[in-house]
Amino acid sequence: VQLQASGGGLVQAGGSLTLSCRSSGFTLEYYAVGWFRQVPGKAREEVSVITANGAGTHYIDSVKGRFTISRDKAKNTVTLQMNNLKPEDTAVYFCAADPYSSDLIYGGDVERWGQGTLVTVSS
Repeated sequence: VQLQASGGGLVQAGGSLTLSCRSSGFTLEYYAVGWFRQVPGKAREEVSVITANGAGTHYIDSVKGRFTISRDKAKNTVTLQMNNLKPEDTAVYFCAADPYSSDLIYGGDVERWGQGTLVTVSS
């Protein structure tokens, strides 16, 4: 039972990357899913969250208009499309799942965490 994040890599500023979060051993269908990021020496921060039914999304201000979160029920996947990347987006990105989107957004007790994928944006 796990979450797996993938899609990180090295990209130049202004470029794009697509991160994917997949589950194994359980279905994401009934879970809100969030993307978080962490830079060494800094606290982990929520980047974006999508509700279980996909009707609601949340973004932090610094990524609004550049990042898009979506989910594909058939593929059991949540995707974070990141466009116009900036050097300050460099971080390890994690996905997490919880029955309640509020836990993901407001720092509650999140049920499941995936391993991270590194995103590096060069200037």
